[in-house]
Amino acid sequence: MSRMIAGVYGILPANLDENVLLSKAEDALKGGLKILQFRDKKSGYKRALKRALVLRELTQRYDATFIINDSVQLAQASDADGVHLGRDDVADLSNIRSEIGEEMLIGITCRADAVFAKLALQSGADYVSFGAVFGSRTKPEVPVLGLPRLNKARQMFPDANICAIGGITIDNIAAVKHAGATSAAVIGGLFEAEDIEHRTVELIERWNKA
Repeated sequence: MSRMIAGVYGILPANLDENVLLSKAEDALKGGLKILQFRDKKSGYKRALKRALVLRELTQRYDATFIINDSVQLAQASDADGVHLGRDDVADLSNIRSEIGEEMLIGITCRADAVFAKLALQSGADYVSFGAVFGSRTKPEVPVLGLPRLNKARQMFPDANICAIGGITIDNIAAVKHAGATSAAVIGGLFEAEDIEHRTVELIERWNKA
């Protein structure tokens, strides 16, 4: 089995003011978040790197895993723990692994495609994400997968790290774990809370008790 990616997986909202971004990140880390992903597709590389470097320092301070979305270059430059990539990158996954080495984690977005997930895992992905499990405001165009198909993915890949994503909240995170997810990616359900630190504690408690 690949290295474990487990528990509540926070994904920072994109395109926030830097001070707001860092404040939200630290609040979640104070609450015990152990996996944090940074995604910033609209700003330039220099601005993204500046933010990534500060987030890297924060995650190290709180002993959390830091993942960069969609940029191997940014992940390497910021000394991130891992990179999360999309469908178009799987064909080059073996080359990417050779480039970044064995230490950096690689996650792959699979949505609802089990055949694609199998290819990603065989090509060296440490975890695969399935979703949207529920309707997602972040990506409303993504078809809803549902808990039964998430459970089917677990049956097909009994040893894989499966990250569920899409519409996950304090009210349904336990059901996501019961359906077989190794981790649950939360965006709005965490970072839109009035008290992010407290919400992080609640999400982790519900996950651990499930």
